[in-house]
Amino acid sequence: MIGVVDYRAGNAPSVMYALDRLGLEARLVAGAQDVRAVDRLILPGVGAARATIDSLAASGLVDALTHQALVERVPFLGICIGLQVLFERSEEGPTKCLGWLPGEVLRFPSTGRVPQIGWNGVRFDRPHPLVAALPDPSYCYFVNSYHAIPADPAVVLGRADYSVEFTAMVAHGNIAATQFHAEKSGELGLRILSAFATWDGAPC
Repeated sequence: MIGVVDYRAGNAPSVMYALDRLGLEARLVAGAQDVRAVDRLILPGVGAARATIDSLAASGLVDALTHQALVERVPFLGICIGLQVLFERSEEGPTKCLGWLPGEVLRFPSTGRVPQIGWNGVRFDRPHPLVAALPDPSYCYFVNSYHAIPADPAVVLGRADYSVEFTAMVAHGNIAATQFHAEKSGELGLRILSAFATWDGAPC
């Protein structure tokens, strides 16, 4: 059962719609008990890192998600803001984030139009079960003003360019995340969600 985290600041209904199109069993999870009742988790997000962290905290979800991801090691997929809050801090706010992965989140340079809105090519650094069925590059749909800079380059799974080269996808152990909106990225995004439904959390 896939649990889609519903914390009022995310876009859980869009992800649920995509999972329903794929015929995948999923449910919204809005509290700690709900989080413990599913065997894989998706954390979607739109908007600001601060609003996301505040909403997760207000819903009592931070400790529950951290335990399931880092201790129980259930397969976990972050989407958009759901990628950014995995790191230690975001300069948006600034905001202290979950800190599951070392690194920070910075705003795109002002030399380009911000936010980035639209389709962009993602190049993959290495094989991974979530992208095994995707072409390289894959064109995915982005809406973002900020991008993650991991302290450990080994966690980067995909990269794209927008004023600068930036991290478009990360994967470390049972944790993976897309900066792009997988649920809005057409057939390629659906392939990622479909692969996540059967992924055991192993990197290969």
